[in-house]
Amino acid sequence: MLLALLYLCSMTMRQQKYGRLIQKELSDIFLRDKRGIIGNEFITITEVQMSPDLSIAKVFISMALAKDKKAVLNQVTLHKSEIRKALGDRIRNQARIVPELIFVIDEVEENAQRMEDLIKSLNIPKEEK
Repeated sequence: MLLALLYLCSMTMRQQKYGRLIQKELSDIFLRDKRGIIGNEFITITEVQMSPDLSIAKVFISMALAKDKKAVLNQVTLHKSEIRKALGDRIRNQARIVPELIFVIDEVEENAQRMEDLIKSLNIPKEEK
């Protein structure tokens, strides 16, 4: 968590602002997916990290209800050029370049659930006074 905070602090305001724009527009693209790229899966864009020159966007996606997350990621990656073109159509007046998209599964939610399950499974005896 601390590393993530330090990383975000090291990103410039410009990178953060551009990342939020990309996150918003990609979320809308996936929400209104008319091309059938992701089928019936519900994908959430949790974070976008931009390279210093804004040419590469690392997009973290969460698929809470998906049974086979790797297959969904492969499907999204397969249609990356279509997604990038749709993004370019949306941000063409706000940005000079459309970044190359790298999609990554965001595992923060699963890790948090796993830790919560581990904590619940601990057998901690009650202290007697």
